[in-house]
Amino acid sequence: MTASAQAGRHGADGALRLLSFNIQAGAHFERYHHYVTRPWRHLLGHGARRRNLEKLAGLLAEYDIVALQEADAGSLRSGFTNQIEFLAEEAGFGWFSVQTNRRIGGITHTCNALLMRRKPSEVRDYALPGTLPGRGALWARFGDGADALLVVVVHLSLGPRARMRQIEFLRGIISEHRHVVVMGDFNCPATAREMIQLYERTPLTPPSASPATFPSWAPVRGIDHILLSDTLESLRCEAPSFGLSDHLPLALTARLPGDCAWARLPGATDEELEP
Repeated sequence: MTASAQAGRHGADGALRLLSFNIQAGAHFERYHHYVTRPWRHLLGHGARRRNLEKLAGLLAEYDIVALQEADAGSLRSGFTNQIEFLAEEAGFGWFSVQTNRRIGGITHTCNALLMRRKPSEVRDYALPGTLPGRGALWARFGDGADALLVVVVHLSLGPRARMRQIEFLRGIISEHRHVVVMGDFNCPATAREMIQLYERTPLTPPSASPATFPSWAPVRGIDHILLSDTLESLRCEAPSFGLSDHLPLALTARLPGDCAWARLPGATDEELEP
């Protein structure tokens, strides 16, 4: 079955398949010392990066919405390939959206991104507060009114003070919605103090499972999360063993309520995916 044929069947069983992945621009690190011995992989293109992306596309083809962090939208590092566009095409996604977080000349072009099986009704790009620039939230709404599904991808800061400010900002852009998914690299465990405040002040609930995702070669920390509002039910959450980045991907299958607009939106068909 081709990727485009797969796209037409997604969502047929009423489940929403979500994936969040910090892909480190396609650079695979396998030990801590690679941060020292392979720093050039953050700046220069290499043949393995393209092969890694081709492998990743096969994984992404199984999901309805994919949230990427640390993707490259086309620079020297990626061989001037827009990695999001490449993955969307290879995995058969009808729509994608990109948020630039940090650009260093023509060397790197670091982004958050959403790959989607259904056309969003609205997309917004938010810069998150913090001491240093380069952190963002990409916001997509599917449908209108109280039945809309809101999906947000975030990449939060390393420091707890900055994360607290960012989570307070996040609260402001999701609190008016009933059906909400927030996913990404939070750089903290689901039990961190700032995360507790997020659950207490928004429709989001603590995750039923927090698989370890970092480092990918010996995961001991759960810092990547897929958070659901209390109107959505988590059916399964796992961190697939997938060697591509210094993180593992995080996958979650959710059951949507009957009034959620996502189920009523047209899905990507083979015709829609034709260029």
